[in-house]
Order: sequence, then structure tokens, then C-alpha cells
Amino acid sequence: MIGSVLASPTSQIPSSNTSHNSNDANATNSSPIDGASPELSAEDQEKVKKLKERDTEVRKHEAAHKAAAGPYAKGGSKFEFERGPDGQSYAVGGEVQIDVSKIADDPEATIKKAQTIKRAANAPADPSSQDQQVAASANKMEVEARRELAEKMSDEFAGYGESGEKGEHEKPNGTVVSLIA
Repeated sequence: MIGSVLASPTSQIPSSNTSHNSNDANATNSSPIDGASPELSAEDQEKVKKLKERDTEVRKHEAAHKAAAGPYAKGGSKFEFERGPDGQSYAVGGEVQIDVSKIADDPEATIKKAQTIKRAANAPADPSSQDQQVAASANKMEVEARRELAEKMSDEFAGYGESGEKGEHEKPNGTVVSLIA
């Protein structure tokens, strides 16, 4: 999950075991709890298998966000862990915090940043609803920056006269069109 604020995991495997948060993207599974049976029932083995799959999925998802966010990623991935019947902790949710603020007085830089944020939000194969909201917000930020850039260019154009010399302050003759790439 990507976001500028902490959000709940996109999905969680139901369990009565306690979950905890960690900021360590490289956290390894802990040793089995003292007294835990080395032999697991078929049901517990299936739970462990699902937890391992979810752990891999969550870590790949967050790594994709972080890699695509580049300099706008703030810190490492944060994970929510669940202890499995084998006594080991598995990542079942996570997030990467991204700086989603616009760049003051620089619409061109804001456009590039918004595009990077959109790529980061959509980087995983299965973006969450939170990821999609971040991408939509980044799209809105890009549109606003493009509008600001067009106004800036229009204002600069208005300062030139018909001869192309700056300072004549004559209104342009004809239709003015803003071209936005």
C-alpha cells in the first residue's frame, strides 16, 4: 500500500494470533515460540503456507512502490506482522510513505513529481484501493500543475508585442492557444 498516512493493510489472513508493526523491511521470521510443537497439523500447515505466500506478496508489493517512488519515498517499508502457528512472524500488510506535496513555484517539477507518484502508486501488479486513490490524487496534482504552467506561459506571452519584442504590451492579434504536452 502506498500513502502519505498510515493506513490499514489491504488484506489480512484471519487469525487469533497477535499482530504487531515493524519498520524493518528486512525482518526475518522469528524463532518458534518456546513450547511450540515442531509437528503442525494439516490445518496449521495450510495456514503457514498461506502466511508465507502473503508475506512474499506483501514484501514484493511494497518493494515495487519504494523502487518506483525514488527520492519521494520517505523511509523504508512498514509492515504489519502476524505470528503463525509455527511461531514465526509473517508480513500480512504494509505501506511505503510517499511525499505527495507539490513543488512550490515550479509547475514543471510538480508535473514530473506527480508522474513519479502515479508510477509508484501503480507499480505493484495489484494496486490496492488506497494505491488507486494516491494515483488519482497525483493525477489531479499533475492537471493543476499543467494549468498553472499554461497560465505562466500565457502571462509571459502577453508581455510580448506583435513584433516579438518584449515590453510593447500590445494584445496579441488573433487567437491564443495553450499547448500542453
